Amino acid sequence: MDTFALIVTIGVALGFTYTNGFHDSANAIATSVSTRALTPRAALAMAAVMNLAGAFLGQGVAKTVSEGLIETPQGPRGMGILFAALLGAIVWNLVTWYFGLPSSSSHALFGGMVGAALTGGTEVIWSGVLEKVVIPMFVSPVVGLLCGYLVMVAIMWLFRKSNPARTKRGFRIAQTVSAAAMALGHGLQDAQKTMGIVVMALVIADVEDQGDAIPVWVKIACAMMLSLGTYAGGWRIMRTLGRKIIELDPPQGFAAETTGASIMFGSAFLFQAPISTTHVITSAIMGVGATKRVNAVRWGVAKNIVMGWFITMPAAAAVAAMSYGIVYLIFG
Repeated sequence: MDTFALIVTIGVALGFTYTNGFHDSANAIATSVSTRALTPRAALAMAAVMNLAGAFLGQGVAKTVSEGLIETPQGPRGMGILFAALLGAIVWNLVTWYFGLPSSSSHALFGGMVGAALTGGTEVIWSGVLEKVVIPMFVSPVVGLLCGYLVMVAIMWLFRKSNPARTKRGFRIAQTVSAAAMALGHGLQDAQKTMGIVVMALVIADVEDQGDAIPVWVKIACAMMLSLGTYAGGWRIMRTLGRKIIELDPPQGFAAETTGASIMFGSAFLFQAPISTTHVITSAIMGVGATKRVNAVRWGVAKNIVMGWFITMPAAAAVAAMSYGIVYLIFG
């Protein structure tokens, strides 16, 4: 029974990674597609490959997820908590994907972990949640907004005397690099989050010891599922990011992607903080758009997106709590 529960939990974790891929693939490529720097299929293929590569760049984020947010639960009850946490995150991902809302898969997972842990009687490490989740949730969009604005101002100043048509063609080519960097950062951040959950499941099942290096097969499995999900695409969310917030041109797309990628790499390597790729790229797009004029950004759409950010964690926590209740009733 313990082996079966472990297999089911790992399977659900990989399923979450797949939904993360198609839910968040738009983060990396929406701006490149909307500016016609890349075709949708080429962009998705490139993002899938870079997601795969990014998953192998580090494991600091995975360690934060597996050890820094909730105490590792024990036995069958512990596996039920992880299962419920993942179910809460998957359900919220599917709901927000259906409505085309670019909410955070990361915060859906964290909300699910907290909700399931509280219901299952496992201690939540509130200091870790505050430092690694809540504070970055507020800081990263502000940094994305300001940096996006400043990067775009710098580009406008540096190319103020250039031929506009030639400049746009150049930035359309440069966006291939910036979109690849964004996808690499997505792999670095989001594949590791599932790695952390799988490692926690292995510790609960007494297959691995806490603090051991992440097994290679776990890295490969999580990276492959994220890449497959990415290639499946997230067209609804891509439309929201690429066109509904603001109509982007190639220099703006390059500025937003460069900003987003820089913040993701910095947070992963410097702080081991599992930040939301969705929050970062969305706020960067808003900052870039504000350089035109403040009302160039469709702030009504932006407001709905920001509301989604705040709803995500409690909503996923509620679904996870209900899921754990059902699991407990069935399996005791």
